[in-house]
Amino acid sequence: MRVRYGKARHRSKKRLFKEARGNYGGRSKLLRTVKETLVRSRAYATRDRRMRKREFRALWITRITAAVRAQGISYSYFMHGLALAKIGLNRKQLAELAVRNPEIFAEVVAAAKAAKSAT
Repeated sequence: MRVRYGKARHRSKKRLFKEARGNYGGRSKLLRTVKETLVRSRAYATRDRRMRKREFRALWITRITAAVRAQGISYSYFMHGLALAKIGLNRKQLAELAVRNPEIFAEVVAAAKAAKSAT
């Protein structure tokens, strides 16, 4: 008896084409090209999930650096002062403080300076 794959094959192709929607030209219309595109896009998605974490950390450090330089100290001096003062704020929280509440951030910088100068 002959086996027919019509419905299963259609469902499989439909799933692939749905995932490739929005791509240009044959990358969203031709089965072989769609498969190649999806392999690449999944690889980029995996890589970029890790890259996003690095990029955000770099952004937070840049924001903190700009804010502490306005207070007259360097980033490394500030971070060491925080460690000595036992202030447990992470870089994300510090960057948010620097942007949204500069007066509170100035108090944190003062505490870090005091802890650093005490040693």
